[in-house]
Amino acid sequence: MKTAIVTDSTAYIPKEMRDKLNIHMVSLNVIFGTEAYLEEVDITATEFYQEVKNADKLPTTSQPPIGMFVEKFEELAKEYDAVITIHLSSGISGTYQGALSAGEMVDGIEVFGFDTEISCMIQGFYVIEAAKMAMDGKEPLEILERLSEMKKSARAYFMADDLGHLQLGGRLSSAAALIGSLLQVKPILVFENKVIVPFEKIRTRKKAMKRIVELLGEDANSGGSYKAAIIHANREQEAEEWKAELEAQFPNVEFVISYFGPVIGTHLGEGAMGMGWYKV
Repeated sequence: MKTAIVTDSTAYIPKEMRDKLNIHMVSLNVIFGTEAYLEEVDITATEFYQEVKNADKLPTTSQPPIGMFVEKFEELAKEYDAVITIHLSSGISGTYQGALSAGEMVDGIEVFGFDTEISCMIQGFYVIEAAKMAMDGKEPLEILERLSEMKKSARAYFMADDLGHLQLGGRLSSAAALIGSLLQVKPILVFENKVIVPFEKIRTRKKAMKRIVELLGEDANSGGSYKAAIIHANREQEAEEWKAELEAQFPNVEFVISYFGPVIGTHLGEGAMGMGWYKV
């Protein structure tokens, strides 16, 4: 059985890697006023953060129309027997459900869904693993079993410089945002039951990042090999410096640098930093 791998743009997998691994992408939209942009196609992360600085008000985001998935699956049906479509958490976006609904509308190809319950490059890790297995000719159920196994060790923690973006976008409760702004804290956030919730309230950015490293250490120091992504919102130099420090501290962890692109950056705001990992 020949299996295609589909994901959405919030995995932020570089185009060269998507091309190399034959990963198919459907984009979410970021909207400035009346102008809608397909992220990773019409607008890059760098362009997005510059646009935000020039905009009168914050952009909004929207999931792909079901028709985009239908079109993608119909195109893939000409060459493939099955699709595994892998998406950001269904608790913060309707993208996953839209993909499943589209799969029911297309004949000639079997569509399997996988809800990563997370986003960004941690979502990307699932996609990359699935794509490599698909290229090796693995069956869909075997691939899905591996992704479920990865989920057991997958962790991700992140912090936003300004909780206002998450509050305005409805991705964090008003009460949590209010507490954060009053105390001037830099809360560490986490995905729990598919939605974003505060994990710990920490006073400063430096302490928040240090705490994330401690959480990585709890896993990495227990043995085994890990893969981790450092994720930044327009803070590439800071991410590079953090990576250098962490590589010296955790020789059993392979680190990559990724970013919060337009859609996720809309909700987290510039300056956000995060890290996620899984046991290889």
